[in-house]
Amino acid sequence: MSTRATLPYWLYVNRVFWLLRVPQLFSTCVAFSLVADMGIWRGDIGNWFMSCWCICFIVTLFIVIIELNDLQPRFPFYWYNFPVTFACYAALICLSASIIYSIAYVQFLPDGPEWDRAVAATAFSCIASVLYAIEMAGVWNFYKLKEIPCYVHTVPGLLNVPETFVAGVIFAFLSNTSLYLHQPALVWCVAVYTICFISEAVTILLNLGEWENRLPIPFPIFQLVLTVFSVLLYISALVLWLLYQFYEELGGLPQRSSDVSCIDDLMCAWDQRLAVAVLTAINLLIYVAELGYWARRSL
Repeated sequence: MSTRATLPYWLYVNRVFWLLRVPQLFSTCVAFSLVADMGIWRGDIGNWFMSCWCICFIVTLFIVIIELNDLQPRFPFYWYNFPVTFACYAALICLSASIIYSIAYVQFLPDGPEWDRAVAATAFSCIASVLYAIEMAGVWNFYKLKEIPCYVHTVPGLLNVPETFVAGVIFAFLSNTSLYLHQPALVWCVAVYTICFISEAVTILLNLGEWENRLPIPFPIFQLVLTVFSVLLYISALVLWLLYQFYEELGGLPQRSSDVSCIDDLMCAWDQRLAVAVLTAINLLIYVAELGYWARRSL
């Protein structure tokens, strides 16, 4: 078993850098540069995904700098858990950006230079998602051959990644505060998303830092209690969000046509409400799957 300070062979790192890291940097840089060059045609959706591509570029550049300067042993955890975890998130981010940006925005742009830039940005985002997915799969196989433990290659890790990612997408839609500030029950839903996201982030950090054994109770019991708590919170959030957003007697809008903001085909407030409801249901199902895993482990 490799220790925390053990590094993969330099030849492997060098190949990853030239075959994956450089194209990742190039793809994400081109994607956010093209959207940034659209000016007033960017829109809120363009601004959001431009930020996502920029973050992927910055973190990838940080990883490259660390690896090229052999600074991995200075970190208080096994370094290569970090790049593969980031690759999982980056693949999901770029894939979702490609899909949502093209469906909710690009297809409604008029023909012209702006449309061409948006299509090109979407294409480079797709390329970036494929590159990050290849890195994730390649590192997975490398770790398996070398018998190196990696948290995101476990069942809880594979569930924690989509849980936090879906929560992040929910927060993107909730950036429109008019969706919930008018109703305390909806504010509670936002609090639920925040609490569960923070708890999952703490869990991931505990595992990446190999600190799970420092807890006063066994880690499976801790995870079981935390997951039960998250499932109950998400059930309450799903019920309240559906009632207060789509039930007319509670001030909701049951149909898209009843929302005056939906005057065109672009994503409006009603679409954002529906997206949050669907994402909440998806995350609840993932939490239920995790609950089943930890219940089985603890019994």
